[in-house]
Amino acid sequence: MVNIYILQSENGIASDLLDKLSKNCIGTPEESKILIIKASLAQSRGNVEEALSILREVSPIYGRDFIRSREIMASLYLKHRRDRRLYISCYKDILDKYNDPQSYLMLGDAYMNILEPEKAVEIYEQALKKNPKNGLLTRRVGQALIKTHLFEKAITYYKAALKSSPENDLRFDLATLLYKMKRYPEALDLIMSALEASNNESGSNQDLTNLEWEAKMLNLLAQIQLQTSKKDVGIETLQKSHNMYLKVLRRISAERPDSEIEIKKASIEISLQLAGLIMTHLRDSKRAVQIYKEALGYHSDNVTILTALERLYVADDNLEEARKYSTLILKNAPNDKDSLLMTADLMFRRNDFEGALSHFQQLMDNLKNYYPALARLIEAARRVGKLDIAHNYINKVAESTPRASSESGFNYCKGLASWYSGDINQAIKCFNRSRSDPEFGLMASFHMIEIFINPERGTIGGETFESVNSSLTSLETMNAQDAAIKTASKLLGEIRDVASDDVDYLLMCNFVLLARKQKTDAEIALSEFARILNDPRYKDHPGALLGVASSYIIMKQTQKARTHLKKVTKIDWSYSEAEYLERCWLLLADIYIQSGKFEPAQELLKRVLQYNRSCVKAYEYYGFIMDKSQSFKEAIYNYEMAWKIFGANYASVGFKLAHDYMKVKRYADAIDVAQSILEVYPDYPRIRKDIIEKARVHLKN
Repeated sequence: MVNIYILQSENGIASDLLDKLSKNCIGTPEESKILIIKASLAQSRGNVEEALSILREVSPIYGRDFIRSREIMASLYLKHRRDRRLYISCYKDILDKYNDPQSYLMLGDAYMNILEPEKAVEIYEQALKKNPKNGLLTRRVGQALIKTHLFEKAITYYKAALKSSPENDLRFDLATLLYKMKRYPEALDLIMSALEASNNESGSNQDLTNLEWEAKMLNLLAQIQLQTSKKDVGIETLQKSHNMYLKVLRRISAERPDSEIEIKKASIEISLQLAGLIMTHLRDSKRAVQIYKEALGYHSDNVTILTALERLYVADDNLEEARKYSTLILKNAPNDKDSLLMTADLMFRRNDFEGALSHFQQLMDNLKNYYPALARLIEAARRVGKLDIAHNYINKVAESTPRASSESGFNYCKGLASWYSGDINQAIKCFNRSRSDPEFGLMASFHMIEIFINPERGTIGGETFESVNSSLTSLETMNAQDAAIKTASKLLGEIRDVASDDVDYLLMCNFVLLARKQKTDAEIALSEFARILNDPRYKDHPGALLGVASSYIIMKQTQKARTHLKKVTKIDWSYSEAEYLERCWLLLADIYIQSGKFEPAQELLKRVLQYNRSCVKAYEYYGFIMDKSQSFKEAIYNYEMAWKIFGANYASVGFKLAHDYMKVKRYADAIDVAQSILEVYPDYPRIRKDIIEKARVHLKN
């Protein structure tokens, strides 16, 4: 009753009631409980000293109440007085009075709590001498040694302890330590022998504690296998751990409810990792969905799992299912920014680029420096041909966030917008600043590699502009290209450990080979691209088909290239494959143009621009076709569109635009474009003589 009054802040009534109870309970076991409640009442009034004074009156004869009083006193000393000495004295007082294993544990744990593990080890070891078979004390010593960074001593200690007491928890602690120290062979031997010993000891025993231990041990084994051997083995072991955790979850609420939160947290982490590996490494979306849904059976409203499942459906282009989970997420977390981002992203994936751009703008207006949303906004703005909107938001973030220029997310986004606008030097600088970021770093590295091997986002192997631009290629440019390809190769080496199993990494390795444009390199790349296509997971992958076709073109086998590219015309557009689809369509258009087949080329270019109205190369091809057809006004329109996006960063298009301005007698415009090019490239060949000088002559006449 007193406690109820205290909870309701009726302190006066509670105090009066306590006074009456105190008189009736003097000398009885209830006296100590009343003192603890009185102290609680004093503490609730903010009178810490009075609370401490009352708690000191609790006599050791009252056992558990005495221990409880000293624990409360210790907490008050540490929290309010910040006195570590008096905090420890409370636990020493408990040990003096009771001198049992639990008291030693409490004192040792108290030292650990105030970050004095060396003293904790001393206390634990004293207790162990008196209770050598106490497994909990043994673990505490090992854990304290690890806290003091005495790792070798901890390993020696665990190994000695296991000889006299081969307990499962000790095996797990030692295996975890060996794993963290990257002593994988020792860890593997210990885990395998521990699992075998446990199975022999327990047989068909389905004890909950044993099941939980086995689930944790299998998870640890999987992490080591994922680091040291084929991922397939690690994935299957992780699956076993996941299954074991599901068994534990079926029983935990009834048998050990106090551990339910901890077990759920561990199972969620494993489910997320397992499903992610199954999706990225095995490309088995159905199995990944099953893992997530099994996890949802025990965590039905967990936003992390729901979001992961939504992303999986999005990646699998199952946008209807993705929308269902998006609705569920917003119901459980209406203000979760990742959920709001995914909702906008769904519009983008359904090719509603304008609607998606509007949503991304609303997100950025509310969240200012939410970089995942800014990156998606840039993508949407690119698709609708409104990169100026992207640059406006980058400037807004820079103005509103003082440290934006040093943040990886901002640099990634700025690099993306710069790249899409043709400013490759700025793009490389920005991507380089974000390469170490866990969220944006890998993509930044991939983008840098692509810039180095294909700075103008052209068609590797395409020949339409080869003859046109050949006279503009100098020895200095060729040397720069060689240096860029070497840098790309170096970057690939740096991300090998984290990306080597990713199909995009395998593709990029071979595109770097193709960038050399040598027949021998093309032959090597061709065999690798063919190997990727033979993998059932990547059958008709646009990236691999692009690689095969580009290889054939470099090897002067254009007919074979066209045959492979025609397969891509039957593939529906999806964002996950958009870049490779676009480049396949452009390369096939290039082949048609070389053959004088302008009509099918134009159909492909229309398809490119349907999904990307900022594709400079598509406009350039259109301009070339119009030039060949003597339709100079239409050619100028397309060159102007490309010039608007890339500006003087794309000098070759500017030269063609200026040249066509001359043809339609727009001499002043031709001079303006030529001078813009010379501001960036002062030594650009032919432009002074062929454009500026001739245009001035015409203007004078």
